[in-house]
This record gives sequence, structure tokens and C-alpha cells, in this order.
Amino acid sequence: MNIHAGFLNHRRKPRFKLPPGTCDAHCHVFGPGSRFPYAPNRRYTPADAPKEMLRALHDHLGIARAVIVQASCHGTDNAAMLDCIASDPQRYRGVAIVDDGFTDKDFDALDKGGVRGVRFNFVKHLGGAPDMAVFDRVIDRIKGRGWHVVLHIDAPDIVPLSDMMRKLPLPFIVDHQGRVPAKDGVNQPPLKALLELAKLENCWIKVCGSERIDMPPYDKAVPIARAIVRAAPERVLWGTDFPHPNATHEADEADLVDLVPQFAPEALAQKRVLVDNPARLYGFGR
Repeated sequence: MNIHAGFLNHRRKPRFKLPPGTCDAHCHVFGPGSRFPYAPNRRYTPADAPKEMLRALHDHLGIARAVIVQASCHGTDNAAMLDCIASDPQRYRGVAIVDDGFTDKDFDALDKGGVRGVRFNFVKHLGGAPDMAVFDRVIDRIKGRGWHVVLHIDAPDIVPLSDMMRKLPLPFIVDHQGRVPAKDGVNQPPLKALLELAKLENCWIKVCGSERIDMPPYDKAVPIARAIVRAAPERVLWGTDFPHPNATHEADEADLVDLVPQFAPEALAQKRVLVDNPARLYGFGR
């Protein structure tokens, strides 16, 4: 066990055996801050969770592939994420945070480094909506690259932002099940709006973040994820969200793995969400 794997001592092995080729489509690397400094204007400072920790976790869970999503604490400096991808380019892809200062040369370098999308935060505790003029310019720059945009939004903003999402000229992914509160059930207006968006051919949704919308054992989150999987079975992704920035409690990723057969009971549906969908979107195995 390497020096970064000690955190696994209090994490159990999942009961559910993940299929070969499973992809964690939403996880992060943080630092180490001594090598990859955090952004000066960050809203939070995480504990270091470098690439060695992420790999140890994935080996522990039986996860073969991953998408490293740039988190706001590193801002537009995507170096830690790119360093992780470079350590195993067949295993990793990335989603970057950018602004309209990025040139075509910068985007070319990100693409060569394994990046396949950009992420924008609309979540209030992370600073709220971006400058939409910058957002529009970035979308215009990437729409011809075969990339997508990841949208991190709060549940109350799904309805107000729906018109914007419907007009996007490229695939878009809604993070963390739209952060809809699990306690409000499957008939809540934000989830209904999200399921309407799921009818769009360019709309993808991540059924990660059960630990963000519910508390252990996450039984109220399962019907939310199940409704999303049923609505768009070929455009749903799953992830651990390791290492769970700004978490309300310490989650054990094995618990999150064991939710999968609850919201996708059939083996074919499980393989679609865990293997086939991310492989198609991110080009794994090509």
C-alpha cells in the first residue's frame, strides 16, 4: 500500500461488484498544494487529495476509468488535473475550468491533454452564476471541438435556467442530479423540469451526489436517481464525487457504489450507466 492509501483503512469494500470498464465520471484531484497551489480567490481550501489517493480508491472499488472534473478551488489552473491524466492517459479524461482568456492554442493543449469538456458553476455557495457573456464566448469557442459543457446548478435554478440549456449548441451535463433535495421526492418541480430537459438529445445527467442531496443510507436519493435513469438511460453518468468537497458528512464510497443496483436493477442498465455511456462520451477504448 502506498503512502496515500492509508485513508482506505476505514473504507469498506462495496457489496456490488462493478462491471469491467466502470468509469467514475465525476471525481477530483486536489493538489498537493505544495506543487499545485489553490486559487487565491477560492471559496474553500480542501485537504490535499492527490492523484495517488484517487487511484488507490479506484483500485479499492474496482473502477477502471475516471473523468477528473476540475474543482473551483483550483480555478482555471488545470495543472493538477492534467498531471493526473498524464499519469495514465488510457484511464483518465478531464473536464476543465476556463475563461475567455484561453486561446485556441490553450484549448488545443487541453484537448491533447485529455480534456473533453468545460465546467461552469452556478451554485450560490461557490459564487453563483458566471458572467454569461464569458459563458457564451467559451461555448462558442468549444462547440466545434466535440466537447461538452458541465453545469453545476442548484435545484431552484433548474427552471429559470431551462431556456438557456435548451438553446445550447453542444452536449451539456447537469451535475449531481441537479442537487434536488431528496426529501422532496420525485414530484418536486425542479426534478420534473430536469426530467423534461432529459428528453433533449444533448442533455446528460449525472446520478452522482447522493451524499449531497440525502444522508446515509441515502434511501430517499434512490427514487431520484431511478427516475433520471429511466428518463435518459443512454445519457446518464455515475461518479463518486471523491473527495466530496464541502460535504455535510464523511461519505464511504462503497455506500455510493452499492446504490447502483438500487436505481438501475438490471445488469444491462448498470453497464450502460457505468461503462457504455461514459465510453461513448469520453472516447474510452478507442
